[in-house]
Amino acid sequence: MAPGDSAGRDHVDEMMEGWRAELPEAATVQLEIIKRVGRLKSMVEEVTQTVLGEYGLTYAEFDVLATLRRAGAPHRLKPSMLASRSSLTTGGTSNILQRLTAAGLVEREPDPADGRSSWVCLTPLGVRRAEELALATTEAHDNLLAGVSEESARTLADLLREVLLTLGDRAGASRRG
Repeated sequence: MAPGDSAGRDHVDEMMEGWRAELPEAATVQLEIIKRVGRLKSMVEEVTQTVLGEYGLTYAEFDVLATLRRAGAPHRLKPSMLASRSSLTTGGTSNILQRLTAAGLVEREPDPADGRSSWVCLTPLGVRRAEELALATTEAHDNLLAGVSEESARTLADLLREVLLTLGDRAGASRRG
């Protein structure tokens, strides 16, 4: 769709039009990418938060539950591994783990091989809740993107992977987020 086609214009097209008129060197395709990814992120976060709010959980708490569930049985990880596999920092995980423990969703077990270390484990309730949330957020995301063709969605996913790999976001690499 051409940027001038009003039926196919989005908020970013409007913003870019202003930059092209006022400061053309700021009107880059990179800015368009950043702004569109940011708008999509906001939309996804909004529908995700709606679902999580129904369960009384924050995104960070869901991230911990989902990370532990993805780890496979027995659904446990060391706190440092939990932080590296989720979007949390090790420091940010402590309060979240306290809240999830109080809710009966996770528990900490001492590591018999290392007295200074522990495991974070999903409880049976935590496993069920993680699965419910994963399915509920998947449905919300499917509904959000229902108007996007499967072909377009696959193309976008592949292009975003290419960009992220170019930026150094590789599987297994430590990151903060």
